[in-house]
Amino acid sequence: MKSLWLILSNPRYFAPAWVFTSINIWFGTWAIYIPTVKEKLDINKADLGIALFCLSLGVFTIFPVASKIINKLGVGRASWYGVLFVSVTAMLPLMAPNYYLLMAGLYLFGASNGFIDIAINTLVTEIEKEDKQNFMSAAHGFFSLGGILVGLGSFLIPVIGNPVLHMGITVVLVFVINFFLKKHYIQIVAAPVEKEPFSLKLFKPLLLLGIIGFVSFGSEGAIIDWSSLYLKEMTMAPEMFIGAGFLAFSTTMTLGRFLGDGISAKIGPIKIVMLGALIAAVGFVLVLTQHTVWSIVGFAFNGLGFSVIVPELFRIGGNVKGVDSSQGVAFIAGAGYMGFLLGPVILGFIAESASLNYSFLLLLCMALLVFGITFFLRRRGK
Repeated sequence: MKSLWLILSNPRYFAPAWVFTSINIWFGTWAIYIPTVKEKLDINKADLGIALFCLSLGVFTIFPVASKIINKLGVGRASWYGVLFVSVTAMLPLMAPNYYLLMAGLYLFGASNGFIDIAINTLVTEIEKEDKQNFMSAAHGFFSLGGILVGLGSFLIPVIGNPVLHMGITVVLVFVINFFLKKHYIQIVAAPVEKEPFSLKLFKPLLLLGIIGFVSFGSEGAIIDWSSLYLKEMTMAPEMFIGAGFLAFSTTMTLGRFLGDGISAKIGPIKIVMLGALIAAVGFVLVLTQHTVWSIVGFAFNGLGFSVIVPELFRIGGNVKGVDSSQGVAFIAGAGYMGFLLGPVILGFIAESASLNYSFLLLLCMALLVFGITFFLRRRGK
């Protein structure tokens, strides 16, 4: 909890942490209205999967140029431009009058999310280096805090009654707070590094982390994208509770990330990833009961299990010798978002051809895969 107090007591740390919160507020507000958009445009699960593929494609296609843009602008200024970009594109998917404009809107929304994700993780990495203070996991905890705020806001869906109005209010509030906080980071630039000649060998230590990131990003994205629909269609949850899975997931993920820096220092990165994968697997077993309460509890276990994996990957990726922090972060993000890119399509077609339950069965297998990889590495002593 030391890193949490660090963020709350110093605006230099709170300002970038709030950007993490903002990312999940924007994205989560879209996610809770996915069932509404599906019904409004009269599309099936496979079509929805393709639309979500466009979102992930937007995220993924920004990666080849993101590090160059960030280094040219400066990481602080790039983070602020990312806030501006997402504030505009967050409105597009919910405003789309037809399926094709939905895909276009999701592509742009995804691209803006991908850019700000790389920029803000690079910014935190640079502040950690300058100040010799670790707060990456806690900063990601503020991302999860955004999910809690969205989950609480989901109870207002029947009251507001208009997805575009809901997102509009959200965008304005989030933007205003970011506007007043930007002065604490906008002038920060990445410290120059002594580069070795480019070689794939530089990224060799990240390959296993890339596999874990692929599974973790894909699983987190699946829960964000499909949890509301799962509760509605598989457990027959009433409308008031269709956002409860996302709320439970975000709450435990927030708790896990606030505690993650200290736990990682005590037991090491391999053990914490292995433990997280096991807890996530238990969560998917509970989700698969198709009982509303147990499924919500399962999503809570998912959040706790996945909470520390992604921050650990970004921290390592931003500290590879001879590699710009933005390039290292982009590598991890690229491998992770491959899961985002492929996951919605695969899960969508499985859900349409068989059942959404089988989609979550696949996620259970992926969590067990991560556990198996980390267990093997621990036995090998690496």
